Amino acid sequence: MEDRFFMRLFKYMLTVSIGMLILAGPSLANERMAVKTEVANLRSGPGEKYEVLWQVEKYHPLVVVEKKEDWYKIKDFEGDMAWVHSSLLGKIDGVITIKPGCNVRDQPETTGKLLFTVEKGVPFKVLKHTGNWIQIEHADGETGWIYNTLVW
Repeated sequence: MEDRFFMRLFKYMLTVSIGMLILAGPSLANERMAVKTEVANLRSGPGEKYEVLWQVEKYHPLVVVEKKEDWYKIKDFEGDMAWVHSSLLGKIDGVITIKPGCNVRDQPETTGKLLFTVEKGVPFKVLKHTGNWIQIEHADGETGWIYNTLVW
């Protein structure tokens, strides 16, 4: 009787472990990363022989949806997919503007001085969060605060 209990317990634990591995599989993908080089080529397939579909600049955030050797299949903020070499990405907290005419201010408040305005599709590195505001830095070194609903 004791043997049957331990056998059931073993089968249960094995089933739970396998289930957790299956569920964890997709979480290995869907990792958010950002471009760490000045420019990255996004390609139609996992290799340099594939066509360059478009290029993105430093701090451009991307979601990894698949890994194939040293290549990542990524999705961008508009849902477009492509492949990029893993050496071009880093674990950088990046955001990208999703609306035209986004104001960047000197303080995390709407009364802060307007430093500059950016169009849709401009990437930034995140420096810190304060409430609903994000302190950001562009690849050219400009910094400021942007409201979180203006970025992805």
